[in-house]
Amino acid sequence: MSRRQLGQLEAEVLAALAASGGLVSARELRARLDGDPAYTTVNTILFRLLDKGLVARVREGRHFTYRLAVDEARLVAGRMHDHLSYASNPSSVLSQFVQTLSAEEARALRDVLEDSGEPR
Repeated sequence: MSRRQLGQLEAEVLAALAASGGLVSARELRARLDGDPAYTTVNTILFRLLDKGLVARVREGRHFTYRLAVDEARLVAGRMHDHLSYASNPSSVLSQFVQTLSAEEARALRDVLEDSGEPR
């Protein structure tokens, strides 16, 4: 079994929380993640995300349930923008990114650009 980078597991946990649309226990969340991560690993990630203000938790009996505390689209877009800001050639990075898009993703990007008034 290959190990994920910490940031990757955080992103997967955030995506699973966003997909749940509500409160999820660490045990339920663990079942939704690929690769069978340890329960303690999932809890560690949840505690880190809680400290960063990205998730919220609610006590239910002896356990906690978690939900996304931020808008997923803004969170991911912000991370993409942060990474792009470190590139010495942002145009090249964007070009490489666009080349990896599926047809559906490229169509969605075109729609967004048209809606924002940007030229194609």
